[in-house]
Formats: sequence, structure tokens, C-alpha cells
Amino acid sequence: MKTVIQRVSQASVEINQQIKSKISIGLLILLGIEHDDTIEDIDWLCGKIARLRIFGDESNVMNLSIMDVNGEILLISQFTLHANTKKGNRPSFVKAARPKIAVPIYNQFITQLERELGKPIQTGEFGADMKVALINDGPVTIIIDSKSR
Repeated sequence: MKTVIQRVSQASVEINQQIKSKISIGLLILLGIEHDDTIEDIDWLCGKIARLRIFGDESNVMNLSIMDVNGEILLISQFTLHANTKKGNRPSFVKAARPKIAVPIYNQFITQLERELGKPIQTGEFGADMKVALINDGPVTIIIDSKSR
């Protein structure tokens, strides 16, 4: 399971020319799911995200978590995070989970992250063509792979 986590001052996702979700201060998370991801990956990664200290404190030192700043989360599924570009110029996505496996994991991830935060999160729509807009604050972008823990 791979994530790209961006600290944002605002973010939104549009589907079929309509805003589905939007947040202000918080995290935009792009989530890529592999076919062998497990509940242990979900639990570890959701805990890591909830406690990740990437927001500035009163001295503007990255010392606060999303929970400390009462921030919001926008979660977007993105299978292309598992692109393999070793051979040729066309990426291969063989490590990315197919929808039959990925959708239940994605839904479990949402449930677990909401449990960790103690509040709902915003999402895109699995498998949809989405237009994601954001203002990256910092910029701060963190990549976490649950297989590298």
C-alpha cells in the first residue's frame, strides 16, 4: 500500500464536472492498493497518517499531527502509484490490485482512518475519472509505503 500525502490549505475532487468533496486545512492523500495488502497494512498506515507530525506549531516547527490541528482529510484512490517503469516507456500496473480486491480494502481504509481520527473523512470515487485540485502548503509532500515499515 502506497500513499502520497500532501499538506494542503485546500483541496477538492471533481467528478463529471461536479465537486464531490472538498476540504480546507488538512491532508490530501493519494492511496495505491496492491493485491497483497492486508488489514495489517491498513492499521499501520492509518495510525501513521493520524500521528504524522507535519503541521507547524507556534514556532512553525513541524510538530503537530492532523488531529492536533483538527484538520480534514481528502482520500483519493490512485492505482497509478504502483506503476512499474523499468522496461520500456509504457508503465505496467501489474502490482496494483484489481477492483474486486481493491474496493473492499479501500472501504476498510476509510473506516479505519475515520476511527483513528474520530471523525469522517472526504473521498473521491473509486475507479472514477477525477479532477483533483489542491494548494500544497509548504510544499509538504510525504510518500509512505506500508511494505517499507
